[in-house]
Amino acid sequence: MATAKKIDKKHITGGETDGGITSSYATKDGVKLKVPYSFMGTIYGKEEEEAVLAAMKQDTLTMGPKTAEFQKKFAAMCGVKHAFAVSNCTTGMHVCTQLFDIKKGDEVIVTPNTFIATSLVILKEGGIPVYADIDPKTFNIDPKEVAKKVTSKTKAIYVVHYAGLMVDMDPIMEIAKKHNLLVLEDCAHAPYAEYKGRKAGSIGDVGVFSFHSLKNITTCGEGGMITTKNDKFAKGIEMLRCMNLTHERDAGVNEWKFGKITCKKTSPLEYWLPSHFDVNDWNGHWGNNYRMNEIQAAVGCVQLDKIDMLTEKRREIGHKITAGLKGIKGITPVFEPKECKHVFHLYTVCVEEKELGATRDQFMKVLYEEEGIQTILHYQPTYHFTGLQKMGYDPDQCQNANLFFYKREMNLPMHPRLTDADVKNMINGIKNAAEKVRTKK
Repeated sequence: MATAKKIDKKHITGGETDGGITSSYATKDGVKLKVPYSFMGTIYGKEEEEAVLAAMKQDTLTMGPKTAEFQKKFAAMCGVKHAFAVSNCTTGMHVCTQLFDIKKGDEVIVTPNTFIATSLVILKEGGIPVYADIDPKTFNIDPKEVAKKVTSKTKAIYVVHYAGLMVDMDPIMEIAKKHNLLVLEDCAHAPYAEYKGRKAGSIGDVGVFSFHSLKNITTCGEGGMITTKNDKFAKGIEMLRCMNLTHERDAGVNEWKFGKITCKKTSPLEYWLPSHFDVNDWNGHWGNNYRMNEIQAAVGCVQLDKIDMLTEKRREIGHKITAGLKGIKGITPVFEPKECKHVFHLYTVCVEEKELGATRDQFMKVLYEEEGIQTILHYQPTYHFTGLQKMGYDPDQCQNANLFFYKREMNLPMHPRLTDADVKNMINGIKNAAEKVRTKK
């Protein structure tokens, strides 16, 4: 067991990576870990390897048959009509922000308890993120707080299903209907999660998923999916994710004039006329190249075939941890409402300082240095980042979110490869750390 010592933050480098702690949480501080935090959220096997090799032999390596198959399977899994693969969740949300016609000065209500991407896509279009506080029990955006934030400038609500637990969606949709607002579900944490029998990504106007290496299913490190039931939105998504390309011309038109140039089709077989594609704006918006390649999609198809198994492993591990942590004074395990199916992307333990008799940071220090359990924090309230502080956001808003990040929460290692020994070590480590910090006080 490692002896306690001061941690030099410069050693928390994210390993030898360009992504820092978005791609690794490796450290060089000499602490011997029993359960390290892993940045691989799924299980890869021979099936994924074979799928990659098969895709590499195809004539089409991007937006081909495997992408089409992945999209079809994903739409069926979510119970929606349309699914569109994209390069990652952030680009998917950017597409949807353009789709919603978010413009300069438009307000979008969003949770502060999320990765910066959820706000970034609003800011990129000149919109104004408006932060509604979280429920201290579920850590999700609180519908009662959302209702307080609606103004004449509000155009949409962006909800995040934090850690794999879906937001209380019925009141969110009621607010949206009352004020004629659009709803985006950020489902980065929640593939296969359920709320009252409905899948994540099937309730709002659109849902957006992540297949980053951390997530419950992954597509070679990056990837995303947009879901919708709306036919008109489907057409816009298709264009905006791929440089506003369209393969449709006016039906029945066989002659086109471009200035002094005339292009005339004399036979339906002349497929190349007037061009292989057209380019048009979508409601005044111009998209980008946010496509998924065939290798990623091929892996996604295999991962989707495993999603039942992967989800059940996470749920089994999550429920074992919950059972093991019950009754530890000052430690609050994960809450799972009866109407929801939690998919445990994260396992968030809360430290209640007054009950424990020590701070969250004191507890984490002992848990890490003396018990060998590596935990991390998600998420610093978005309005506390330097860029948003420069914009004048009130740092004292959303008191539940502030207290959650700075005083209460920590995330245990959570992935489907955890063994019974890992789970036992985490439970025992938390019990031991809780006793030690009380004794030290």
